[in-house]
Amino acid sequence: MNINLGRAGAFMAAHARVLDRRRFEAVTTATTATTDSDAARRAVVHGLDAYRNPDGGYGWGLEPDLRAPESQPGGAQHAFEALADAGPVTSPHTAALLDWLDSVTLPDGGLPFALPISDPVACAPFWVGADPSESSLQITAAVLAQTYRAARWDATVREHPWTATATRYCFDAIGRIDEAPFAYVLSFALRFLDIATDTHPLAHELLDHLGQFIPRDGAVPVVGGAEGETLRLLDYAPEPGRPVRELLDPQAVSDDLDRLERGQRQDGGWAVDFTSYSPAATLEWRGHATVGAAAVLRMNSR
Repeated sequence: MNINLGRAGAFMAAHARVLDRRRFEAVTTATTATTDSDAARRAVVHGLDAYRNPDGGYGWGLEPDLRAPESQPGGAQHAFEALADAGPVTSPHTAALLDWLDSVTLPDGGLPFALPISDPVACAPFWVGADPSESSLQITAAVLAQTYRAARWDATVREHPWTATATRYCFDAIGRIDEAPFAYVLSFALRFLDIATDTHPLAHELLDHLGQFIPRDGAVPVVGGAEGETLRLLDYAPEPGRPVRELLDPQAVSDDLDRLERGQRQDGGWAVDFTSYSPAATLEWRGHATVGAAAVLRMNSR
């Protein structure tokens, strides 16, 4: 099996937002440094400016189902995801984003799932109804997983005190898990712990602890989600050679890579199985998923 990158590129040109078109360009260029790949990575960094607020955070629909302008933890997650894809190119605004995260972090070290939203039009109800006074392991781990990816390229991220504060919160919260967590909590916690093993020995122990909750085939149904909504093995274990892969059946990994290859649609893009809350978000999520599929298949030599 193989995928058709030409058709994927055509899908991105026809349907995806400019930021994801630039991310697609960055992740599908040669891994060796070239003028073109450097230009694509710089374009990703500059593309984030449209979503940036004066307070240093990100909003304006950078999270497709959270279209309000205010800075949100979900916006920070996607900003760091883009910055990680852009590496080794870095952003001059990274420190300001980390300062903003520090300013909205709750006393226990965690982030609220979402902050108050002034205009809920086209925003998913789980964002609108979030309690801003309660820390969320799900969003804190989601932001941290991408933060650690960006930290591979940017010392500002590695050395900022927010990273250490949020890491301690996540370690403590994950250590208290004693039954199978919600699918997204498990997925983001596994993704965070996997990359945190590079610098924190405790992450190995906690990764083993969460391993007991991973189904043999790696597929984790989303209770209460859309019909058939499932988080897949490659959502939390996309990179070969990583510690989280040691918890997984190699055949399950191969099967999920086959599934991802088969997922390319006739129009060249990939789809998602969760509910989108506006026509714009539906296409934006497909563009986001297509970037992710191309990146994962490439890093796994598919």
